[in-house]
Amino acid sequence: MFLKNLKEKITKLTAFASIIVFVIVAFEIMIMISPFAFFFYSVFNPIFDWLGQFPATRWLTAFFLPHMILPPTLFLKTIRIAGSAFFIIGAVAFIVCALQVYLGKLFKWGIADKGLYRYIRHPQYLALGIWGIGMAILWPRFIVLASLSIMFVLYYFLAKDEEKRMLTLYGESYEKYMGDIGMFLPKTVEKYFSFMNHLVPKTSLRFAVVSMMIVIIVIGSGFILRTITLHSLPFESNANITIVSLLPEDIGRDANALQTIVNGERDGKIILSADKDYLAYLMPADYIMQGMIANTGGEFHLYKQHNTVAMIVEWVLHPFEHLRASPALHMAKIRNVDPNIARRHHCPLKINDPAMDCNTCSYRRVIIDEVQNESGHHLSGMGLFSLGTIRTPRYAIDLNTDTGAIVNIVAVEKATAWANVPTPSI
Repeated sequence: MFLKNLKEKITKLTAFASIIVFVIVAFEIMIMISPFAFFFYSVFNPIFDWLGQFPATRWLTAFFLPHMILPPTLFLKTIRIAGSAFFIIGAVAFIVCALQVYLGKLFKWGIADKGLYRYIRHPQYLALGIWGIGMAILWPRFIVLASLSIMFVLYYFLAKDEEKRMLTLYGESYEKYMGDIGMFLPKTVEKYFSFMNHLVPKTSLRFAVVSMMIVIIVIGSGFILRTITLHSLPFESNANITIVSLLPEDIGRDANALQTIVNGERDGKIILSADKDYLAYLMPADYIMQGMIANTGGEFHLYKQHNTVAMIVEWVLHPFEHLRASPALHMAKIRNVDPNIARRHHCPLKINDPAMDCNTCSYRRVIIDEVQNESGHHLSGMGLFSLGTIRTPRYAIDLNTDTGAIVNIVAVEKATAWANVPTPSI
């Protein structure tokens, strides 16, 4: 009896610890733009550094969905919106189910078979999984997916263990409940997955096989989405330079911007090595997230600002606004000014043109990264985002995409605003 209770406590403690680990990893985005970022990374970044030392684990620090780059296709936009929807639905359902369970224990209501429990036996765990999927989409680092897959495995076993205990407590009544109600899906839906029982052998290795399948499916989905993402990005290449637009409205400007860089290199204004590869990011000069690509100034060090709550609320609760908002919106909100005139008075390029329409402004910033890879061959396009590459910031260049005039050229330090913390590239 003692060993049984000990096993139960260890199972619960392990499952609870998995949630804590997942929350810490998944909520990195919220901590990253808060004033506590460097306290967090003083502990967390050594883990990233260690993972980055080995080819077998380096992929865990990478991202599998567009993050820096606004989703350019309907499919990827749908995934992005689904992330917010899953996060909200999962969180609300989890809280409702938790209240039902714990109030039921307090008032001794017996088997929890009302509310969502009328349709599935473990709606609380399902809600936790939906919430976790939403969070993984909102902050799509592979390590988030890995921790999510482990959480799925642990809570699958915990659900099985709970059912054994419920059978002991309630006997036939719970056995009938199990026969009528699906485990994680309604019985009418669950029957379509009955073929899985024939795929997984009923041996002592059954749970090990199920666990491995869960991990492969979850992490494999990330690699599939990453492949779809890379094939969806708008690349323009010339010699050893590839440019990618962060915003869909800039896709028509990337070729002109790339030609301006090539001309600047030819004129000696920009120094690039012919034997190296370069990735250029095209963005508005006031693009709020550019500090994740290079350290271009204190106003883009989001952890130094005081807008964490507002930005997270918009990111999670207003995905449609995030997808269609004007490029000047975030910086305008931070400065509490009208986005329609924000760039006339707060343009980082100090261009105060009363006739300028902020929505059609032709001035852009290009951040150039030098890309190193272990193959020794030249890379271009999506190859520059290979998991084995290392991107080092070199230049921040301000230019006019209409005229080809270069306004500013600044050699940036070899780090982002978050020093050596791995930040989103896609």
